[in-house]
Amino acid sequence: MNTNIKYMIEKGAVLPMFYLPPVEYFVRLNTYKPDILIEREEHFPKQTYRNRANIYSPEGILTLVVPVAKGSKTHTKIKDVKISYDFDWQRLHWQSLGACYRRSAYFEYYEDDLFAFYQKQKQIPFLFDYNEALLQLLLKLTKIKTEIKYTDEYHPEYTSASDFRTSIHPKKETDLEQKPYFQVFEERKGFLKNLSIVDLLFNQGPQTINYL
Repeated sequence: MNTNIKYMIEKGAVLPMFYLPPVEYFVRLNTYKPDILIEREEHFPKQTYRNRANIYSPEGILTLVVPVAKGSKTHTKIKDVKISYDFDWQRLHWQSLGACYRRSAYFEYYEDDLFAFYQKQKQIPFLFDYNEALLQLLLKLTKIKTEIKYTDEYHPEYTSASDFRTSIHPKKETDLEQKPYFQVFEERKGFLKNLSIVDLLFNQGPQTINYL
């Protein structure tokens, strides 16, 4: 194992690679930077934030799912999982983001940067690579300055590092205490915590880093 990575594992945090990660993900990342490792060697677990994100729609939580190619089973390494482009999910996701957030204060502020990921010419083959490129953009938009490093081998558990690979999960209630901020449809369903980081960005804009 790389000595530098081993040092980071012993004192930092291990995070998965998510699609439009939830707010908690960026809180942890901002807290533990620069000693952050992104898990690259794990097998692909289904029904997680690795290929889905939650946003606030007029009816409440709307889950956006990036479809993966057939054959992407739990024994497939995350870095080898391919995205399926059999139907135009990019267009669907972008339409959903627009419908849910066009009324927000900062949607137009970030629109052009994000839109690039939802065009047909941006058909990145692998899920990990797509999420990685998107994460780099989100770090820039949230103004979190840190260099991302990756695991070079898989470990089932870490005894000294903070391991968030399974704790940040759509089916698990987060223990993160989150201060409410304005959300477009909060008069309907109230404040919904730990949505995708884009919910925070579109509603709080440049103040996102202070919130985190």
